[in-house]
Amino acid sequence: MSWLSDDDELDDDFDEYDESSIRSRPNPKGNRPRTKRRPAHEDAQIGRVLGVDRGRYSVLMGEDTPEERTITATRARELRRTPIVTGDRARVVGDTSGDEGTLARMVGIVERTSLLRRSADDTDQVERVIVANADQMLVVVAAADPEPRARLVDRYLVAALDAGIRPLLVVTKTDLADPFEFLKHFDGLDDLRVFTSATDSMPLDEIGAALIGHSTVFVGHSGVGKSTLVNALVPSAGRATGHVNQVTGRGRHTSSSTVSLRYRTPEGSGWVIDTPGVRSFGLGHVEPQNILAAFTELALIAENCPRGCTHLADAPDCALIEAAERGELGDTGRARLDSLQRLLQTFADKAEQTPGR
Repeated sequence: MSWLSDDDELDDDFDEYDESSIRSRPNPKGNRPRTKRRPAHEDAQIGRVLGVDRGRYSVLMGEDTPEERTITATRARELRRTPIVTGDRARVVGDTSGDEGTLARMVGIVERTSLLRRSADDTDQVERVIVANADQMLVVVAAADPEPRARLVDRYLVAALDAGIRPLLVVTKTDLADPFEFLKHFDGLDDLRVFTSATDSMPLDEIGAALIGHSTVFVGHSGVGKSTLVNALVPSAGRATGHVNQVTGRGRHTSSSTVSLRYRTPEGSGWVIDTPGVRSFGLGHVEPQNILAAFTELALIAENCPRGCTHLADAPDCALIEAAERGELGDTGRARLDSLQRLLQTFADKAEQTPGR
């Protein structure tokens, strides 16, 4: 005989499932549960990335102040998929004293004003970021040893203008050969400033004046004297220099990393960004319609082309082809048109090979 009422039996049933009686498993690590919420890092300081070596970044803090110093930093986990390159403005937290043995952490990248990129070749969609926030590109070529390549310079100019960067050109080793015929290829580019330099006589004052107030990335084929020029402009740079192989005519890669160097004069200062020498410069990341912008004198004529004109050799009613046939372009213009059409043909071939097109 039960002495419990129906209500008492019901209470016992609920007690069996009372959540307060359940033992929760303690966190074995004794730390807080993970969360997707990231700290705001409102105390982060802004620094300039000068270079990277094996995952450690040199960052300039307190630029142009009495507290200016260079620190070592690593990237935060949330930036592991973000390319951080020389010239970036990074948000830095942690120990930013720069004392020996200290390591700060980059937690964000300030919006970039420009981004210079290249690809392995014109068919490669994977871009290599070279430098951020540069506003000038100094293309270095040699008049001889190795021979200058006008089409490679055309590629540099396309990449620069696509990134919104002003191009400059330096021709070195003019004591070995006259660069007149080579420079004729660029006669139509009124906004391209050109410097010439002999082995034993560099126009350092003229080039230096163009660097003041700017962040200038130096690019060029291996062996053209780019690192020699950098060392002359920034004596403390210590960039490795090499020679040209007399059998192959190719320069030896000497600078293996991209680095920002301060250029200082009594008149002002700027930034020299030295990059490794390259023998090719892919434009797989560039939109085809932006290529014509680098051929400014041809772009003016192309305004008379029919809508959708490809400007290729078989393009009907192309104003560029008609101007060439009438002899209005001259030898230089024809060479420039040939260079343009070669680039455009590469992109046209790539489009045909892309699935879904």
